[in-house]
Amino acid sequence: MSEKMLGPLLDRDLIQETISTAMSKGGQWAEVFVEDRQSASAEFDEGRVESMVSSRDLGAGIRVTVGEATGFAHTADLSLEGLREAALAAAAAARGGNQIEPVALRGQGASLNRAEILPSTVSKARKVELTRQTDAAAREVDSAITQVSVRYSEGRRRILVANSDGVFNGDDQTRILLSVNCVASGDQGLQTGRETVGYTVGFELFDQYDRKNQWVGCLSDEDLKKVELDNAVYMKGPAGSVTVHHCRALHGSMANNHPSKARPLLLNAFSSAD
Repeated sequence: MSEKMLGPLLDRDLIQETISTAMSKGGQWAEVFVEDRQSASAEFDEGRVESMVSSRDLGAGIRVTVGEATGFAHTADLSLEGLREAALAAAAAARGGNQIEPVALRGQGASLNRAEILPSTVSKARKVELTRQTDAAAREVDSAITQVSVRYSEGRRRILVANSDGVFNGDDQTRILLSVNCVASGDQGLQTGRETVGYTVGFELFDQYDRKNQWVGCLSDEDLKKVELDNAVYMKGPAGSVTVHHCRALHGSMANNHPSKARPLLLNAFSSAD
């Protein structure tokens, strides 16, 4: 999976000036927290799209401390003037000081995003088609299934944290989720089932299907060409050896070329209860 680093949410010089303004009234310590949160969802129920919703929250919070007093201000205006007004409002908790020397911020102000395909770059039509295909696949399992509800959701959260100690760091996470609810009717009445798949990845989560739209759970030949196999580490051990690794670690095994002996595999998967 590729890793992409975008620039910080706000320019380094703008953040430096905002911190200096926040400290200008005698503050002993100041912090700027910027967040950009985007989300979208689609619900497909009983053969039709019930809803499609998207939202975005973008803003900055500024905190200034002096002694045991803390001043805080929030703004959705991320311009120089908007941040300056918020910084002065937070600085109101401190009195009678002089402006400190400009803060030298350290760090990139951003982090790697491991999503191969950002959900925001995928068309709404493709997402609706995904829910329609999921609905069809669930109904094909058994004629006893009478109701199917599919929900797709995505989210991306980017943050920037900077303070008067020189910290200038960021984080960028993308999450995606698909859930299916089914109702089946039979001799024992109505029964319900639910299955959910969701990870901190991008839309590539749904790319591991063959041409018949069947889940294969492995890399395609095209994806394999992108892997640096020269860096692969081969681990050998006697019969009964165990390997433990993260489920998102790229892994595989050598082909079994023995003419008559099968190679059995016991695969245990563990996940947190929440």
